[in-house]
Amino acid sequence: DVFEQLQHVGHKKIEFHISTEIPAVLQINPKKEEKNDLYATTEEINNTGFGRIFPAPSSNDKMETEEEDDEIPSEFISRKDLEKNRLSREEMEKYSVFKNYEPGDPNCRIYVKNLAKQVQEKDLKFIFGRYVDFQSEVERNMFDIRLMKEGRMKGQAFIGLPNEKAAAKALKEVNGYVLFEKPMVVQFARSARPKQDANEGKRKK
Repeated sequence: DVFEQLQHVGHKKIEFHISTEIPAVLQINPKKEEKNDLYATTEEINNTGFGRIFPAPSSNDKMETEEEDDEIPSEFISRKDLEKNRLSREEMEKYSVFKNYEPGDPNCRIYVKNLAKQVQEKDLKFIFGRYVDFQSEVERNMFDIRLMKEGRMKGQAFIGLPNEKAAAKALKEVNGYVLFEKPMVVQFARSARPKQDANEGKRKK
């Protein structure tokens, strides 16, 4: 129905009556007209020139953000990536590995379990290295990774960090981080003897 109505409307004729006489106001000296054209074209060029300047700031902003990204050492994980791939508290409750989770007593050694079989020491260094100041020889020497790859202790690791503060920060930020589709369970190690810790961890399961 709508289309039919439109067709009826379309039969109207529109006529234009244009006189060929040029009004006196528009009759200008040809030389003057040329000059006006010249000014008009230069103005147009100028206008387009100014018009092109406007998008420039956005590209500068982009460069600035890229530079900011470069400041984050690429050899270690960024805070953004840690947060993005970490389970929320609600999500953690759905996993049996986080059932009865206790962080343990704060110390500078961390115990990590539920690691995927393809996890390597370099992956753990990439994550936990951000809590170590590698310019300090003392901190560098204290940073220690022991990844268990065989037997009953498979999928567990012990990370030695420079101090309790760094360990607490690592535990808070890394616990629940999904590495190779498995969330890491991060706790404070129970003692300086890794074997005992690992076995206790197994019994707790």
